[in-house]
Amino acid sequence: MRIAEAARVCGLSAHTIRYYEKSGMLPKIDRGGDGHRRFTQSNIEWMTLLYWLRETGMPMKQMHRFTQLAKSGDSAIDERRKILSDHAQALKQKRAILEKCESVLAIKIASYGMNAAGKN
Repeated sequence: MRIAEAARVCGLSAHTIRYYEKSGMLPKIDRGGDGHRRFTQSNIEWMTLLYWLRETGMPMKQMHRFTQLAKSGDSAIDERRKILSDHAQALKQKRAILEKCESVLAIKIASYGMNAAGKN
């Protein structure tokens, strides 16, 4: 599959895919006789993972480290697992903060409903 379709499937823009490739965050992408990138299902799965890591706020430095470890094979599984576990824990903490923010907003919204004059 070519870059436009790959971008649509994995959620990344073509520009981001090119950036990730240049920065070494993607495995080797084969090219056809016309010089265009040809993405495999494995490439798509990797790029989709990168999409979600970034979407959930993983810093680029950490993503770079994770991808370098992935390239080193099974010897780095423990460190990769730790990166993902730490990120999952950070997401739990962010989720708790967002839930508190949502409850504060709900209280404030409800107060406007009770005070039709809008004095709050």
